[in-house]
Amino acid sequence: MSSIADIRKDYQLQSLSEEDVTSNPIDQFTKWWDDALASNIEEVNAMTLATANKEGKPSARIVLLKGMNKDGFEFFGNYESHKAKDMAENENVALVFHWKEIERQIRIEGTVSKLQETASDVYFLSRPQESKIGAWSSPQSSIIENRAVLDENVLRTRATFKDTDVTRPAFWGGYLVKPSLIEFWQGRPNRLHDRLQYTLEKGHWVLNRLAP
Repeated sequence: MSSIADIRKDYQLQSLSEEDVTSNPIDQFTKWWDDALASNIEEVNAMTLATANKEGKPSARIVLLKGMNKDGFEFFGNYESHKAKDMAENENVALVFHWKEIERQIRIEGTVSKLQETASDVYFLSRPQESKIGAWSSPQSSIIENRAVLDENVLRTRATFKDTDVTRPAFWGGYLVKPSLIEFWQGRPNRLHDRLQYTLEKGHWVLNRLAP
């Protein structure tokens, strides 16, 4: 078996210079997003969400980006989950996108808040029927005795909504991450990667290059 330390990849696809990017990082994100979509990356919207509780204890998991606009980045989930409890205690979060196929990474820091209920309703109604039922059936992050607990919850939920539309539960909805820092990372040979970082200072985005 080869050593883990011997696993290496030399990045050579592209470069990233200050002349390549826009003055607004949301616009730059959109450009890279379009590139990622064109590259047929599987689950291109998968991102790491890092949170911390009031004591500063960190936690991270993969969630799915479900919207973006000039204000920031949107995702949805259970308001009673581990991540939701962290975000209720500490609004500071981080996101990471890693698109290995095009040797790119985007790192985002900012603050999180809940979306308006109407926005959560609109997205929930767009979900497949079984995903709606799943949202009602899972006490996310809670300890359960076995898989049968979920199966029984699903049966109950299906019976409850047998003759009606599945409405959004009050404990489920959306979040908006409003960025204060966005870093674009482009892999380069010999670990001398390109890193361009935008920071929000007094309402304006400032661009700097970081050493790899």
